[in-house]
Amino acid sequence: FYSHPLIPWLVPGPYTSVLLHLIFNMVDEATKKTLAAIPLLRTNAGPRDGATWPTRLKEEYLSLIKYVSTNKEADNDWFKLESNKGGTRWFGKCWYVHNLLKYEFDVEFDIPVTYPATAPEIAIPELDGKTAKMFRGGKICLTDHFKPLWARNVPKFGIAHAMALGLGPWLAVEIPDLIEKGLIQHKEKIENETT
Repeated sequence: FYSHPLIPWLVPGPYTSVLLHLIFNMVDEATKKTLAAIPLLRTNAGPRDGATWPTRLKEEYLSLIKYVSTNKEADNDWFKLESNKGGTRWFGKCWYVHNLLKYEFDVEFDIPVTYPATAPEIAIPELDGKTAKMFRGGKICLTDHFKPLWARNVPKFGIAHAMALGLGPWLAVEIPDLIEKGLIQHKEKIENETT
């Protein structure tokens, strides 16, 4: 009961049930459901770990496949990813639907050499410089909320968790704001203006 994967630091004590109630009520039901659908990883290995990296990479693929299939079943498909042969460079597309218009972006990231101790830095290069919640090169800012959660869940979290708990919430907050400010426009609107 006390060894929940999202709260490994919880120690049994007189206030444990109250603390559990507070923790789980702070996380919304959608987040809990999303996390429950993503398999946790077991292998603590990164790209420099030679023989164990392929095992970790297989777990990453299985976790991603499960997360994507769960999203498709819920009609919530929002990204496609692929990697280089070694699984160290990832790239693809992510999209966000706002006011029934689909905004699509290239997404990319490298697996850090200290992975899984260090979370990947996900980048959307075409949005570089358009929001304060982004670093040079279009890397999205995940320092305040996601990285502490990642650090508490090494090596259980993987790429699927980074997408679900990092990029997904970032898109949900930032894209509508960028649209409202006129910093991004739907591609069809741009095409209509040029013709």
